Amino acid sequence: MADNTSITCPVCFRHCRLEEGQTGNCLARANHGGKSVSLNYGLLTALALDPIEKKPLAMFHPGSWILSVGSFGCNLHCSFCQNWQISQEEAETEYISPEALADLAEREKKHGNIGIAYTYNEPTIGYEFIRDTAMLIRERGMKNVLVTNGSVTVETLRTFHPYIDAMNIDLKSFSEAFYRKMGGDLETVKAFIQEAAGACHVEITTLIVTNENDTEEEMEALSSWIASIDPDIPLHVTRFFPRYQMTDRPAADIGNLLHLCETARKHLKYVFPGNI
Repeated sequence: MADNTSITCPVCFRHCRLEEGQTGNCLARANHGGKSVSLNYGLLTALALDPIEKKPLAMFHPGSWILSVGSFGCNLHCSFCQNWQISQEEAETEYISPEALADLAEREKKHGNIGIAYTYNEPTIGYEFIRDTAMLIRERGMKNVLVTNGSVTVETLRTFHPYIDAMNIDLKSFSEAFYRKMGGDLETVKAFIQEAAGACHVEITTLIVTNENDTEEEMEALSSWIASIDPDIPLHVTRFFPRYQMTDRPAADIGNLLHLCETARKHLKYVFPGNI
């Protein structure tokens, strides 16, 4: 039986049971003093001024630039992760406070910056830094963008979504079995998308992985479900390339990807192919 020092982390679907000092599956939260505490608060592994289209966001301030920041850790373990060095392992970091980051974002206005995008690793597992920084960015009349796997609870999302202006959410598949392979939970992501769509501008990305989620039937189900929330939600259908632990198969077929885009357009007004 667990003793009184153990806790259940409330942040994501995993609900890791943690003893005092123990780190969760995400590598970015731990039990300190009987509370789930962020280990990556203000610890940045990446900082860059990116085109907004790179997030990807196609219908939110197109043509603008946004200061993109990332930390370390993730609560999924995708074998095709393109940022695995910071999401799946501890990486070199540099601390920056919310106030200093907001100051930097404001200085970058002269280069076309409209705000901050929380991205690269999974930002929501360190939601406290998002909340604290996003409040300052909003006070300065700038925008907050979140790029996320959507795999934290709705209760966690509600702690910061009042300050978020736009999100790109990964809907990696419409198969619970596929999500289980990545250590994820489809129903958690669906609930996250439904909540987010009522709170801010939302776009969704689905990476088409060869021999995994690349059938017409799955795209039919996925796109019709998105349309049941709002057929105006943009969907980015992007192309898989072999990387990280999934180098055993070819890149997604371009012809099939374009066909899947046409399938999605039966239900959604805005469908964008990517990485082709």
